Amino acid sequence: MYFGVLTKNPIIDCGLLAWFLAQLMKVILDLVLLGAAGWKRFFSSGGMPSSHSALVMACTTSIGKLYGTGSPVFAVAAVLSAVVMYDACNVRRSAGDTARLVNKLLEHLEQLTAEELAGNLREVMGHTPLQVLMGALLGFGVGMLAAP
Repeated sequence: MYFGVLTKNPIIDCGLLAWFLAQLMKVILDLVLLGAAGWKRFFSSGGMPSSHSALVMACTTSIGKLYGTGSPVFAVAAVLSAVVMYDACNVRRSAGDTARLVNKLLEHLEQLTAEELAGNLREVMGHTPLQVLMGALLGFGVGMLAAP
């Protein structure tokens, strides 16, 4: 099955499809678990599953399927996927934890004006290891759509 309808490149198309499905799943999960969902959630990062992980794993999987897992291009894709998923799980998550703590501190500083407090930091930036794993599995599945 040739999967390259959107961009004429099956690797990019698999990545885009995996990203789209992960973002759509976030909206659906919010609707089911929280009883409300908005399309704003579709365009945000963080949450279950990791769309970053889904995108890079779909690209890496499709490259492996099309060019073989021994190819240099697969090696580069695999290393870059590992970096993206590590960043999503560790660096970006730590930044989100820091934002959460700063927001709590700001709530208790009475001397600040309303204008200064209005710009809280964004707290949902990274992913838990489970969210990264689920995104990676989604990406792997979509990446298998690429035909050799």
